[in-house]
Amino acid sequence: MQYREYALIVAGGKGTRIKSKIPKQFIELMGKPVLMHTIDAFLSYSPSLQLILVLPADDFETWHRLCDVHRFDRSIVLQSGGETRFQSVRSGLSRIEGEGLVAIHDGVRPLVSPDIIGASFRLAAVHQSAVAAVRLKESIRMTDQDNTKAVDRSRFRLIQTPQTFLLSAIRRAYEQKEDAGFTDDASVAEKSGLVISLFEGSYENLKITTAEDLILAEALLRARAQTPDEK
Repeated sequence: MQYREYALIVAGGKGTRIKSKIPKQFIELMGKPVLMHTIDAFLSYSPSLQLILVLPADDFETWHRLCDVHRFDRSIVLQSGGETRFQSVRSGLSRIEGEGLVAIHDGVRPLVSPDIIGASFRLAAVHQSAVAAVRLKESIRMTDQDNTKAVDRSRFRLIQTPQTFLLSAIRRAYEQKEDAGFTDDASVAEKSGLVISLFEGSYENLKITTAEDLILAEALLRARAQTPDEK
């Protein structure tokens, strides 16, 4: 069955941990805001992709100004978010009608590749969910107040976005009452009874959280520019 495909990009960060005066999604990276790199990554996968951008209402004016400055005229549905990520995703979902597949993605993950986006849609069409994840590179330990204990890292994964779902399934999940244990869309979907399917993400698909992440993201973008045929 062929499903219509949507992308819901959530960008409500404030830049606190990165010590920025402007929200981190608007920080310039290689000549344009981080968020514009993210949007272009999804439109590189498919120019006809239906894209919903969720921003705090107070950031709308900034976004429109940046679009004018950078001549960024992509076809996007702009939606106001809520006080939490849960509320913002639910608000974004309200702008999509009918059945289909939706890839929910962090606005500050600008290095996501078209291959990963495509894989998420293909797998979600079969399993109703497809969540990008990577293996841990380093040893980990579990701690309590007094002791630490080695843990088998092969049993754990670092979760990324996109997290892609059948629309009817994720809409049903977001009808739940918000819970403090909801750390991402997969945790919301799982509590509603949906089985979460993981697929291999990429270590390059980093989330811009600290100043060091910006340095790494720029280095990776420069490397891609030198090898444009590689994703």
